[in-house]
Amino acid sequence: MSPRTALIIVGVLLLQLAFIWSYVAAFHRPASSGVPVAVVVPDALAPQVLHGLNTLPGTPISATRSPSLAAAEQDLLDRRVQAIFLPSATGTTDHLVVQSASGPAGAEAMTTVFTRIGDSLHRSLVVTDRAPPVKGDEHSLTSFYLVIGWCVGGYLLASILGMSFGSRPANLRRATIRLGCIAVYGVVSGLLGALLVGPVLHALPDAGSLWWIGALVVFTTGTVSMALQVAFGTLGLGLTILLFVVLGNSSAGGPYPWALLPTFWRDIGPWLPNGVGVDAVRAAAYLGGASIGRDIAVLLVTSAVGIAVIYLVVGVARRSLVKLPGDDRAFVDADPEPVAAP
Repeated sequence: MSPRTALIIVGVLLLQLAFIWSYVAAFHRPASSGVPVAVVVPDALAPQVLHGLNTLPGTPISATRSPSLAAAEQDLLDRRVQAIFLPSATGTTDHLVVQSASGPAGAEAMTTVFTRIGDSLHRSLVVTDRAPPVKGDEHSLTSFYLVIGWCVGGYLLASILGMSFGSRPANLRRATIRLGCIAVYGVVSGLLGALLVGPVLHALPDAGSLWWIGALVVFTTGTVSMALQVAFGTLGLGLTILLFVVLGNSSAGGPYPWALLPTFWRDIGPWLPNGVGVDAVRAAAYLGGASIGRDIAVLLVTSAVGIAVIYLVVGVARRSLVKLPGDDRAFVDADPEPVAAP
């Protein structure tokens, strides 16, 4: 066995262990710690209620006062808070507003916390779900699996193109053609994925806007994967798996909103295409498109960075005619300039 083969085997083992660690660490013990909650309460009760909520054992929630119910509901749809608490000033029945479209585990966790608070104070709680998933998507997982499928398509296509024609295109023209293939594939696969979960399976509404979200998710993952291969060659395949499979899928949350994930996954999820795509699909399908602009902006910027890396590395390699670390084979100009006859 050659040293290179041994290193590849060790790399595969490390990726495997990283996969197990990432998923188990992210999902095995989701906990409500410092989960943001908006409180709509009269002035006279505000200090007492906020102090009581923010000093609960284990600090499961972080309560802040909202100026109005309308403002609190907008924060709920924008995913800035996980619940709205409305304590009664005259009776013993309080109200809790949640939205389970972003992950039913978040709504369930908040319901459990406030139910226990009410039980300890001999008060009752009425829970309203502001944005429940549709029938057939009760656990709000369709968006998660849909985006995972789109991401898999994006990085597999980039990997197949790299293995078939070389990790690094021979020149800028061929890099542009390869990016064009990824873009066309993104549009087609985005449409077909939206049709599958919409008209075919009736698992998500609003298939029209999902089409273009899917196209952008596929293009982003494909572009970043291509950039990693262009820059690092075969090693780029491992980095692609690390980024999108090991870290991206687990930090996307699945049934758990970001607020219930451990700090590391909670922090990276909103910046990786997997998590951004899931958030965008849920926003389009269930939340009236609230804050979807941020998700689209992250995908566009990420794609632009990937394209910039591709053109920069290919351009440098072509000008220098030097075999860089990412090259899997000797530099060959596939489109040579015509040579004039003597």
